Amino acid sequence: MNKRDKGKWELIRSAGKVSAERIVPEHIQKPPYYFKHMAAGNTLGTPEIKNEEQLKHMRSSGKLAAQILRECGNMAKMGITTDEIDDFAHNRILAHNAYPSPLRYAGFPKSVCTSINNVACHGIPDDRQLVEGDIINIDVTVYQNGFHGDCSETFLVGDVDERGRFLVDSTRECLRNCIALCAPGVPFNEIGKCIQRFCDKHKLESVAAFIGHGIGSYFHGPPEIYHYDNDDPGVMQTGMTFTIEPILSLGGGDVGLLEDGWTAVSMDDSRSAQFEHTILITKTGVEILTSAD
Repeated sequence: MNKRDKGKWELIRSAGKVSAERIVPEHIQKPPYYFKHMAAGNTLGTPEIKNEEQLKHMRSSGKLAAQILRECGNMAKMGITTDEIDDFAHNRILAHNAYPSPLRYAGFPKSVCTSINNVACHGIPDDRQLVEGDIINIDVTVYQNGFHGDCSETFLVGDVDERGRFLVDSTRECLRNCIALCAPGVPFNEIGKCIQRFCDKHKLESVAAFIGHGIGSYFHGPPEIYHYDNDDPGVMQTGMTFTIEPILSLGGGDVGLLEDGWTAVSMDDSRSAQFEHTILITKTGVEILTSAD
């Protein structure tokens, strides 16, 4: 096991058993990729500037995603399977006349992502029960009234060791620092620079393979938000909405995929944590759209 992550926790080596796709009733508004297989959205190009009507729906979908995420987090207890969390989230989202955005997106088979311990992201909910010492990221995105709201958080299961708690607390703080610097005229690359400084100070590593992204009526679009030091062009403008979603590791930042083609695991068996918000650039600064409060 990685020498920088010596805590007591269970390594995820393979995917578990995945249940059948959950049903979405006829009356629920569905995104285009529900009806035919489509590749993931293109994140290159000019970021969209949202109008007030669009932002009204973005605030609604963002708040719902945050509420569902909080409820899922309350379920993250020993003995609960990630499939049970997915089932709960699926039905709660439908109850609000919304659609669980991950379902069928680029072929993803479930309604949320659940990533445990050494799984960096895109874990598929399955029959594995949560055990003492797990850390689990739950990523919830909802599609409501034609707009997506996307957020995630890493939760502690039972008594998590000191390094695991440090990782989770640090990643939460890193996202908070990134959001605080956002405002009109700020280069997008300041987010990556902020994350790099934070990692250097706390002896953590950013998992650079995964980025933040624009979001709206589309799940993924421009701009691309890199979570490492970069010189990419582009500046934030009032009316832009995008996600910031750093994944920080106690070991190295390299990942590989399990046999399911989705579950990204650390190459050195180290744990990672992730936190994510959808944000709006306002005239005076920034607004978190995925706040449950």
